[in-house]
Amino acid sequence: MDDADCHLARRALPLLETEVLRTFVTIAESGSFTRAAQQLFRTPSALSMQIKRMEEMLGQALFIREARHVSLTGEGELLLGYARQLLKINAEAVGRFRAPALEGRVRFGATDDVVERVLSSVLAHFSRTFPAVEMDVSVATSATLLPRFDAGELDLVLITRGRLDLNGRGEIVHSEPLVWAGRDGGVAGQRSPLPLALAQPGCPWRAMALDALDRTGWRYRIVYSCDHCAGQRAAMLADLAVAPFPESLVRPPLKRLDDAGLPELGAYQLVLMKRPNGGAMEDALAAQVMAAFRGR
Repeated sequence: MDDADCHLARRALPLLETEVLRTFVTIAESGSFTRAAQQLFRTPSALSMQIKRMEEMLGQALFIREARHVSLTGEGELLLGYARQLLKINAEAVGRFRAPALEGRVRFGATDDVVERVLSSVLAHFSRTFPAVEMDVSVATSATLLPRFDAGELDLVLITRGRLDLNGRGEIVHSEPLVWAGRDGGVAGQRSPLPLALAQPGCPWRAMALDALDRTGWRYRIVYSCDHCAGQRAAMLADLAVAPFPESLVRPPLKRLDDAGLPELGAYQLVLMKRPNGGAMEDALAAQVMAAFRGR
C-alpha cells in the first residue's frame, strides 16, 4: 500500500451498524431505554452502551436523558431520518435476493398481547423480506385460535399456554412473570372486595389470577371484562380495577402492586405451534417470531 492509499485508509469514515441503528430507532420511537430494551429483548444497559459508542463515533449527543423519558437532540432528529432510510434499504436488499424463493399465502394467529409487543415489527420485517408471500393475520384469544388451528384454518399460532390441552405440541418461545398491576398512586388495590379487570373465561391470565385469590381466600369482584389488553389497561388507568398483567407490559403510569400483599401469580408461557406438514413459508415466519422473542 503506497502513501496515498494509507492516507485514504486513515481518512475512511466509520460505518453505522444496522443493529445499532435499529436500537437507536426503537429508543427514539418508544421514548425510553427500558421500553426499547423490552421490545428488543436486551438489557437497558446494553442499549445504553451501544448508543454511547455511536455518540462517541459521531461526536454528537443524540438523546436528552431525563428521569423516565428520553428525547432526541437536534442531531438525533437528523440521524433518525437517515437511520430509517438505511434500515429500509437494508431490508429491501436482503428481500430482493431471498424473496424469490418463497411465494404463496400463510395464515397466522396470535393473541393481542403479542400484537402489542412484537407482532407489528415481525410482520413488517417478514413482508419486506418475502414480498411475494401473502399474510392473513387473525388476532383473538388462545381459546379461539387453538380450535381454528386444529381445524386447519391457521398455519401457525402463537398462544398462551394455560389450561388448554396442547398434547405436548408447540415450542415455548417466551416465559415471564404475570404480576398484579394498577394505577400508580391509585386506590383500587386497597379496596375490598378487590376490583378486577379480567378477560373472558378461558383466558389463562384470568384463571391464574382467580386460582391465586381463591387459594388465599381473598375477596374480589370482577368489575370489568374485556378480551383485549387495551381494555384492561384502560380500567387500570381509570383506577377502576387492578389486573393480572405481563411484567413487560406494566409501563407508567401503571405500576406493579408489589406492596399490596396480593398472592403471587407465577409465570406464564407463550407457545408457537405450526402445522407438521408446513412448508418453507411457515418455517421462515416461525424463525422470525422466535428471533423476536429470543434475540438475535
